[in-house]
Amino acid sequence: MGCIISTSTDEGGTKKKPGQGGEMFVFVPGLRIPKSIDFGKSLQGYLSAKMVEHLSALRTRIVAMAAGEGPGTRNKRKTATRHGGSTLADLQQALDDYLPVLLGLTKGSQLQDLVEFVWINQEDDEQETAISSAWYEVLSVLHMMSMLSLSQANSLLIPKASVDGYQPKVTEENKKAAINIFLKAAGYLDCAVRSVLPQMREELKRKLPADLMEGVLHALSVQALGQGTYVPDVMFLNYPTSVVSIFR
Repeated sequence: MGCIISTSTDEGGTKKKPGQGGEMFVFVPGLRIPKSIDFGKSLQGYLSAKMVEHLSALRTRIVAMAAGEGPGTRNKRKTATRHGGSTLADLQQALDDYLPVLLGLTKGSQLQDLVEFVWINQEDDEQETAISSAWYEVLSVLHMMSMLSLSQANSLLIPKASVDGYQPKVTEENKKAAINIFLKAAGYLDCAVRSVLPQMREELKRKLPADLMEGVLHALSVQALGQGTYVPDVMFLNYPTSVVSIFR
C-alpha cells in the first residue's frame, strides 16, 4: 500500500527532519479481468468480418496483458499491474482503445445481447461471471480502468529514497499526479453508476458480481474523491502556515 510521508518547514525557513504525519494509504480492491471469447461466432452476419476482427483483436490484447499468456507468467503480470510500470500504462491504453469500439455494440437493441462476456476476479478464479450484455462489458471495462487508476495512484504515493539523506518521501510532482488520477478513477466509477447501470435490465443487474453492484461502485467513487481531496491537505504540511493560508 502507498503512503505519503511529508516534510515541513517552520516560519523562519529552517528545514525540519520529516516526521511520521501525513501518511496516506490507498485501498485497491481485487482486479477483475476478462476471459477470452469468440466474437466471430456471436456476431457473424451482424457485423462485417473486418469489424469483428478489430473488436476481437482489441479485447484479446487486454486479455493477454491482464492475465498473462500462461500459468508461468500470471504472478508476474499481477505484480506489474498492481504496482505500476509499463504493463499498467499499456493495459490502461488498451482499455482506452477498446471502449469506444465496444460502445458500438450498445447502439440499438439488436447487438446488445448477442455476445456473452466473461470476467473473473483475479484474486479468485472461481468467481467467474458470464452475462450476455454489451453494457455488462462496458461496466466491467470502466471498473477495471478505475482499479488500474487506483493502482497507479498507489504507486505514485509510495515514498522513494531521498537525496537529502532523510527518510524516503513522495515528491510534490507525484502527489499532484496522484490527485488527477484519483479524480479520473472517481469519474470512471461515477459514469458506471449514472450512465451504464441504468441501461441494464433488472434481471441482468441481479446477476452482477458484488464488485459491480451500485452501492459498491458508489462507495469506491466517494473513496477516490476523498483520497484526491486528502492529498492536497497532506501537501500543505510541507509549507509554512502563511503559505497554507494562501492556498486555502
